[in-house]
Amino acid sequence: MNRRRRYPSKKTRQTGKQVNFSKKSRIPKIRPGADAGLKKVFASIGIPEKKPFTPDPFQIEALSAIEKTDCLVTAPTGSGKTWIARQAMSRIYEKGQKSWYASPLKALSNSKYNEFSSFFGAVNVGILTGDRKENPDAPVIVGTTEILRNQLYDAMHYGETLSVDLVILDEAHFLGDEDRGVVWEEIMIYLPPRISLLLLSATIGNAKQIAGWLYKIRSKECIVVEETKRPVSLCPLFLHPSGTLYPVLASKDSKGKKRIYKKVVEYLNIRRPPLFAPARRLPPFDEILRVLKKYNLLPAIFFLKSRADCDRALDLCVKNRPAGPEHEIHLAERIEKLTLQSSHIANHRQRWHLEHLAVGAHHSGQLPAWKLVIESLMTEGLLDAVFATSTVAAGVNFPARTVVFLNSDRFNGIEFMPLSPTEFHQMTGRAGRRGMDNIGFTVAIPGRFMDLRLAARLVSSMPSDVISQIKINFSMVLNLLLSHTPGQIEDLLEKSFATYQLAKQRKKRGSQKIAAYDNKFLWRDFLRHLDFLKEKKYVNSNDRLTDDGIWASQLRVDQPLLIGEGFRLRIFPESDPSLLAAIIASLVEERDADDNIDKKFFPKRLLTSFLNVKKMLRPFSKEMASRGFEVRKLFLRPAVAMYAWATGQSWEKVVSVSNLEEGTLAMLVLRTADNLRHIRALVSVFPEASKTAGTAIALILRDPVVDEQGKRKAEGTEAEGRREGIR
Repeated sequence: MNRRRRYPSKKTRQTGKQVNFSKKSRIPKIRPGADAGLKKVFASIGIPEKKPFTPDPFQIEALSAIEKTDCLVTAPTGSGKTWIARQAMSRIYEKGQKSWYASPLKALSNSKYNEFSSFFGAVNVGILTGDRKENPDAPVIVGTTEILRNQLYDAMHYGETLSVDLVILDEAHFLGDEDRGVVWEEIMIYLPPRISLLLLSATIGNAKQIAGWLYKIRSKECIVVEETKRPVSLCPLFLHPSGTLYPVLASKDSKGKKRIYKKVVEYLNIRRPPLFAPARRLPPFDEILRVLKKYNLLPAIFFLKSRADCDRALDLCVKNRPAGPEHEIHLAERIEKLTLQSSHIANHRQRWHLEHLAVGAHHSGQLPAWKLVIESLMTEGLLDAVFATSTVAAGVNFPARTVVFLNSDRFNGIEFMPLSPTEFHQMTGRAGRRGMDNIGFTVAIPGRFMDLRLAARLVSSMPSDVISQIKINFSMVLNLLLSHTPGQIEDLLEKSFATYQLAKQRKKRGSQKIAAYDNKFLWRDFLRHLDFLKEKKYVNSNDRLTDDGIWASQLRVDQPLLIGEGFRLRIFPESDPSLLAAIIASLVEERDADDNIDKKFFPKRLLTSFLNVKKMLRPFSKEMASRGFEVRKLFLRPAVAMYAWATGQSWEKVVSVSNLEEGTLAMLVLRTADNLRHIRALVSVFPEASKTAGTAIALILRDPVVDEQGKRKAEGTEAEGRREGIR
């Protein structure tokens, strides 16, 4: 009979106390402790002395570069790339010129809009995110990359030049994002060379290759400014299940290499090591917080595997308390003020955890307004911990003293994959607050999904290369045909980063990163899309858009042809705002949905309309699928949820009907509204549907999806949209 192996009984902490185990478990009792070698490191914890701001050499170098030509800045998270952007925009502004700051996230765009409004004055800053369109002629514009790409489409169509002198692409490493990298690449290809381009990126491995590509397609030098040093030094730690903190890495050996610390190696060599919790259970976070608090390592961001884990973690912090009565009172007052504009947010189910435990959960399943509350409190230093998924690393700015990892992998939308060096450095970039911390920390928590050896390697790993993700889609083809012949489009595709990387790859045999591409891959795929558009009479025999092709080009959404076909067949409820919102929601939602819904939740006319749309679009969908084009199925549940919301049902009821998390449902509402905006733009072709779409937008953009201020802005955008259309 195999006996349970127990951890060796030895002194593992400065206290000299032994690790205590229960007789029936490998889970020791947690007692805060620290390796003697950490004494000096912990003594350096504190707030740096206040000094007048002095830009770093790389910031000065970048400003000098963008004055002359294009510039790619690659630097660690939190190193001050936004300062470069602000100073560059300030110089453009002082010349009476215009700048455009593009970011990947609406939340990040909103944050930058507020920041730049304070700096330049609100009258001089505009925002364009789809949800918001304010002051579009301002000298400083902030918006999403998709909006900028669409403006470039329009400028090419009308033979105009974009009235901008500087474009700043924040989070430029998104060029390698599988889903959205194509947008970044399109912007770089279409942007006129006279417009200066400033790229702000996390640390990447092939910055010079990207600069070389830009030089080739824009015929102007792109100066690379690289900064590898973190603004705040980082100390990686390992938290033993007994409660003892160890350094992950030992001092450099004779060869100058850092190896895993011997006590951590001892743990890794145990066949059945002690754990914080049984398999598939979360650790006692209040006990972990107690350890971190003792050594002054809070506030902390805990990166967890799933949204559900983030929510469950809050209930495992019951012993944690804010730092004193005054702190607790101040925290409660700030929460009260931050939640005033939304009754739903004010009564959020996790408010108690915020007020009484000083912890919060932040993930895409949360409402945008609630995430903003969490971000504000964390930025102000009022929370001890935030439990988050990896989305926090992508542009949301609330750094902490410590970042805690329970997993060394990340869900990429399809499967869990080991963290890449770039992903790891982005996440650890949140550790250590510039101007607030002398040092930042990462803490690895051992468990089923933590590969400690991988985590140790990632600390000093070189950043990953950015790989082109360009792909052809119908919206791209329709919009390029507005202003280009197929031959000219072939020339544009030859300018792609994929083509450039392939050429470099052929010079250096052995690389398999983009082996799926050859020189004409994109061109053949373009012709495949073009042939289908010709068959469906969106393009004529002379390779020019038909009238249908022209208005369909304005549907810059994921499924423009399905929506276009619906209008051609006149199967959409063009006079009923609630029904139209419901049908569009079924076209937007991409998750498989369980359509076994109680009939009491939806009227017969909704079911009749949905089934008719599904039936009439089925032949077209099947034909698209048979030709190898991606087509999403239509599901009833999102239509039912959107209809309930548009007809005034309570948010709680709609959440129940949708079977979605609040944040996911809010995203469905926002994406539906975005699709409706594109329909609203077809006022000259489908005036009734355009008007109905505008009304539908106003019905679904309400608290708690947007607050009252956001609703007024949406209504203003809707009123302005009625005056717009195809020029």
